[in-house]
Amino acid sequence: MAATTAGRVRGSVIPEGVAFKGIPFAAAPVGALRYRPPVPPPAWDGVRDCARFGPICPQVPSGAAGGVMRIFGSGAPMDEDCLSLNVWTPAVAGARYPTMVWIHGGGFRNGNGSAALYGGASFARDGIVLVTLNYRLHGFGFLYLDELFGAEGTGNLGILDQVAALEWVRDNIAAFGGDPDNVTVFGQSAGAMSIGTLLAVPRAAGLFHRAIAQSGAGHHNLTTAGASRVAARVLQLVEVERGDWAALREVPAARILDASIQAGQTEAARLLEEEFSAAMGFQPVIDGTTLPDRPVDRVAGGSAAGVDLVVGTCADELRLVTWGMPDGMRRDPDPVVPARLAGAGRSVEDAVDCYRRARAGRTRLDALSAMETDYRYTIPATRLAEAQAAHHPNVRVYRFSWPTPVLDGALGACHGSELPFLFEVLGDVPYFVGDDPPVALADALHGAWVRFAATGDPAGGAIGDWPTYHPGRRSVLDFDTETRVVDDPDRAQRLLWVGLV
Repeated sequence: MAATTAGRVRGSVIPEGVAFKGIPFAAAPVGALRYRPPVPPPAWDGVRDCARFGPICPQVPSGAAGGVMRIFGSGAPMDEDCLSLNVWTPAVAGARYPTMVWIHGGGFRNGNGSAALYGGASFARDGIVLVTLNYRLHGFGFLYLDELFGAEGTGNLGILDQVAALEWVRDNIAAFGGDPDNVTVFGQSAGAMSIGTLLAVPRAAGLFHRAIAQSGAGHHNLTTAGASRVAARVLQLVEVERGDWAALREVPAARILDASIQAGQTEAARLLEEEFSAAMGFQPVIDGTTLPDRPVDRVAGGSAAGVDLVVGTCADELRLVTWGMPDGMRRDPDPVVPARLAGAGRSVEDAVDCYRRARAGRTRLDALSAMETDYRYTIPATRLAEAQAAHHPNVRVYRFSWPTPVLDGALGACHGSELPFLFEVLGDVPYFVGDDPPVALADALHGAWVRFAATGDPAGGAIGDWPTYHPGRRSVLDFDTETRVVDDPDRAQRLLWVGLV
């Protein structure tokens, strides 16, 4: 049992400690609170049973995509009343364990903090208090209405939800055995893009001390112009006039979900041409208040000075899209990427040849996929590392290179392939990692993250040395069946993007 600022909660005993599920960190964002920043939850009497996960934001279930995408699925019900979090702790009282807060991915349109993939038992076993959370997604969390409705912060409600969860951690985690003065935020994909954003959000300053961004950085956001166009399309689909709050708050959640899906799809192509890496119709918005400027530029200006940082990517990020999804969702690499090179006066064919030379046996399609991986993930991660290293010496960069054998090896080290190793759930997802994944790799990756959260230094254990990152050496720790430090890997490909990303 533990006491929070809203009331007492009861968890469930697990072999590794105690798990609490579905603790509200904000009031239900419904009725008059729909499209409003999060506010504290109402207090309750007695003891609240927290043995089950709370609802997740309405979305298209990840499992509906089939194939390897079911790794991100959850059996939790869906409801707008979704602002809850989960805590796994080694012990409720008598200690102050390092605290890690996980922010899920899903393109800001899917995902949840209760997926089996994100279970916290392995972290509690190793002396970490782990928190996972839900936040508002797509047209509930990133519908930019500031200009259309005379509001403020609407395009970043999902980010403000994350900030509210971190404020809850600050105020409550000590009652769960956690240390509010040693908090590490970490996330993957849109979760990592959220980390990059939080490094730049003034209201988040001081709420965490370390950060890990996995396959996402500080480039992924929308301008107010692009975000307003997406919002206008959603309003058109739900038949609500600009400024009509009463009508907007009466629209059924299912209809907002459907409109969000349609608007995200129809506007994506135009956004791709106009804004960097904007393949997603809903992203954090540079609104001048919650997010004053592009995150990587804010970090370059010192917004996160003093925050320890680990940032990295998977070697074959885009293969999950190109080869891993069902046929109806599969696509070729984005033609915008070669177009950006050509627009900068760089030969696309020379770039393709450069990528093909870097790895024997690469086809042209492989090379284009690798180019998009760098454009959307690797180079933004490099830029974030460079920006933070200018203000703080404790910055490290990694690459996850272990190729999964599933689908006859077509996925390589694709987007999300590190997650089963990080959370040590290898036996639960053979369709993603195969029947005999290297357990030692899980020991190396998971152990590094635990050490980083505890001390700020991920080196040691199974990985040995991990130098900090600086532009002179550009050391990257490569996670594979054997870990090794590589200085300035893929230098020729990196140089292709200088001045462009």
